[in-house]
Amino acid sequence: MGRRRLAHRLEHHVRPDRQRPRNPPVITLRHHVLTIVAVFLALAAGIVLGGGPLSDVGPGVVATGTATDESAAPVEAQAGAAYNDAALSALAPTLVSGRLAERSVALVTVPGADEQDVTALTDAISAAGGTVSARYSLGDDLVDPGQKSLVDTLGSQLLTQQGGDAVAADASTYDRIGQLIGLAVATKEVEGQDATGRSRAVLDAVTGAGLMEQPADPGRRAPLVLLVLGTDAADEGADAVLAGIAEGLAAQATGVVVAGTVADGGPGQLGRLRADPAAAVVASVDGIDTSAGRVAAILALQRSLTTPGGAFGASGADGTVPLG
Repeated sequence: MGRRRLAHRLEHHVRPDRQRPRNPPVITLRHHVLTIVAVFLALAAGIVLGGGPLSDVGPGVVATGTATDESAAPVEAQAGAAYNDAALSALAPTLVSGRLAERSVALVTVPGADEQDVTALTDAISAAGGTVSARYSLGDDLVDPGQKSLVDTLGSQLLTQQGGDAVAADASTYDRIGQLIGLAVATKEVEGQDATGRSRAVLDAVTGAGLMEQPADPGRRAPLVLLVLGTDAADEGADAVLAGIAEGLAAQATGVVVAGTVADGGPGQLGRLRADPAAAVVASVDGIDTSAGRVAAILALQRSLTTPGGAFGASGADGTVPLG
């Protein structure tokens, strides 16, 4: 008996696994595995959603990568835009060559018109084979709705003295002054027309009243008028002034193109003009601060010799450039 008890004790001491169940360690391991998986899933969800213990680190890492991508994107976009504009600048003379051959354009600018844009448009007209008959700069008082009484009085006097049957008697204040200015600077004759005593008298009266700056040499009256926008007053009264002048000019010229910058399109001054009934008789181009916009302006002038209206440019409803 003593030997058996001693052997039993030795066996129990050397092989303790016989006294312990085998399943608990497996269950415990599975539990740990599931727990670890759950922790990783929670961490992953926290990183995606921006929460959890890595929320202070994760967004910083993501933000750093995003900032790098976003900072690179504008640089690439600017480089691409600069390349496009440079390419169009080089191609522009070829694209517009002969488009305005033997045609003249009266250049009328609204106060605040960018001089660089005006110069670039003048060069584009020359590259197209055309000539600028003269530049006429509208005065601040002419486009100021607060000076409507002055404009109305002068228009009435000129209508009585010089307008005759060339200006509609029932025209509104700014439509009428637009027609009178058109009588002085433009003509329906596509070949252009010499100034007359009446046209010179109107020009003298309008410039004498400070409503427009008279050029040193007005030259011949032109079949085309390019009206270049200036400072946007963002005012309904100013919008009505512009619409009236543009419509009045169209009544006297073969074609009128109202041109502005990219910013003038959409909700800008030119965009609002396009919503006015006056836009039906004038063409419009936004984007003259780009090479593409200036090409579009030349093509719109050419088109206006035969077809009035049309909205072109960066936000033009009829396309970026006139194609027909």
